[in-house]
Amino acid sequence: MTSPHNRPRRSAGSTVIALLLTALMLFPVYWMLNVSLTPQQDMRKSPPDLLPLHPTFEGYRAVLHDQLPYLTTSLLIGLGTVAVTLALAAPAGFALAKLRPRGGGILSMALLIAQMIPGIVMAMGFYAVFLGGGLLNTWWGLIIADSTVAVPFAVMIFTAFMSGIPGELIAAARIDGAGTCRNAAVTVSLFSFLWAWSDFVFANTLDGGGELRPITLGIYHYIGNNNQEWNAIMATAVVASLPAAALLVLAQRYVAAGVTAGAVKD
Repeated sequence: MTSPHNRPRRSAGSTVIALLLTALMLFPVYWMLNVSLTPQQDMRKSPPDLLPLHPTFEGYRAVLHDQLPYLTTSLLIGLGTVAVTLALAAPAGFALAKLRPRGGGILSMALLIAQMIPGIVMAMGFYAVFLGGGLLNTWWGLIIADSTVAVPFAVMIFTAFMSGIPGELIAAARIDGAGTCRNAAVTVSLFSFLWAWSDFVFANTLDGGGELRPITLGIYHYIGNNNQEWNAIMATAVVASLPAAALLVLAQRYVAAGVTAGAVKD
């Protein structure tokens, strides 16, 4: 039997281990920020500075000058993907959870299988379809492609969430004018946006030559054009990470509630 006096020691030890592991995992993020602030002449310094002793913001000035259109395009694609995903997944999830149509189990299995298809396989299929439909090198084409990845996951989230809510609770919420799916909607919106924001396979395959390119392609071409300006490259990565990081911080409690809400039973 564990002594009560040993519990604080174990708790403190677990906390220290957790902090060390967290620091280890976050070190690449810190190093990205450190390099983005390092002057170009100090980039090959040995050993490198662990802190930006002489910080420069030239890399960030280059980002705002060169990458701002890419960031705007990614924001447009991300928001469009969220809108399409919510419009399709919310009614489908409600139907599977509460209306229980015939063949719903087969549809749920098909959605699960859809998650296993490699993105490059889907991208090549989309290329053939988009080529005939005139959707190549368009931002709305990327919204459609990204939505096909987000919708199956979103339907499963909405179905699990709504299945765990008693019908009486939904009826009461409607009478009170409350939204019963806020947490699930925030969870779906967050992951849909992050998928669209970080997509590279669809963007590189379907939008390689268009004027409106997402930030992932912007970083890819920026590395090729400026392979010696590492502070600008890392500054681009930092700026591209900020929206995703901000959304994760702001929506974390809704995401946790949306994931665990399916545990409610009648």
